[in-house]
Amino acid sequence: MKTLFLIRHAKSSRNDPLLPDLDRPLDDRGKQDAPKMGRRLAKRDVNPELLLSSPALRALTTAQLIAQEVGYKRTDIVVDDRLYASDADELLAVIRALDKKLNRVMLFGHNPQFTDLVHRLSSEIIEMPTCAIVEFNFDTKAWSDVGERKPAKVVFDYPKK
Repeated sequence: MKTLFLIRHAKSSRNDPLLPDLDRPLDDRGKQDAPKMGRRLAKRDVNPELLLSSPALRALTTAQLIAQEVGYKRTDIVVDDRLYASDADELLAVIRALDKKLNRVMLFGHNPQFTDLVHRLSSEIIEMPTCAIVEFNFDTKAWSDVGERKPAKVVFDYPKK
């Protein structure tokens, strides 16, 4: 069984229009929502083996806040440039290339790309609000099957749920 978590970054600030997009921080709501979602995952004993994050500050901060709640070392988070401004096909290629020894992986990124990928994997989910988490369980031994097989189970959670 392979478990994939796609996590959209928490609410970010747009207060400084001169700030480059990569450097936009979380706003106050985002700083509250990310740990809250992490605690929800921790209550379910979610133990990821790998966290991959976009290099954007808002995504990386979301990953760090959730990592802290689920007991994952913040220093072990892997920043992957391919998770920033990539389309659903590129994101799927990242997932399919994951080491088959890994069974539980979290990706932190952005819309509209994450919503596009989520909808492609499960037509049940139309939109991912900020800090939404979609958990896909695939009955397979290889990440290369993701997207070729339908998920055995889908769990969708978001801060206002």
